[in-house]
Amino acid sequence: QVQLVESGGGTVQTGGSLRLSCTASGITFGSYNMGWFRQAPGKEREFVAAITRSGGQIYYRDSVKGRFTVSRDNSKSAGFLQMNSLKPEDTAAYYCGVQHVGDWAGPSGAYAYWGQGTQVTVSS
Repeated sequence: QVQLVESGGGTVQTGGSLRLSCTASGITFGSYNMGWFRQAPGKEREFVAAITRSGGQIYYRDSVKGRFTVSRDNSKSAGFLQMNSLKPEDTAAYYCGVQHVGDWAGPSGAYAYWGQGTQVTVSS
């Protein structure tokens, strides 16, 4: 059974930082690319960042470039999203997803497995 568990969400003030974690089980994590998405109330889920299985390629949506950093530790079957200089518009539920490298259709493509999400709230 595949499980992705996110953690690290919370409430911070504008300019603050949070580090999200996504821990996987039931898969060979190193065979999967990983993405981070977010969904604010009343809005569609949107791509935030992605990292390939070896970390060789990294992608970000424009609005988070220079503020967010995606990384992974395959030995721990875990991925991370370091979020700095947070803004109120970053408020959303954040989800991690994984897609097998053989089925990879790009950072904004489909993901086979998803976590349950973790809430990030940035107050002004």
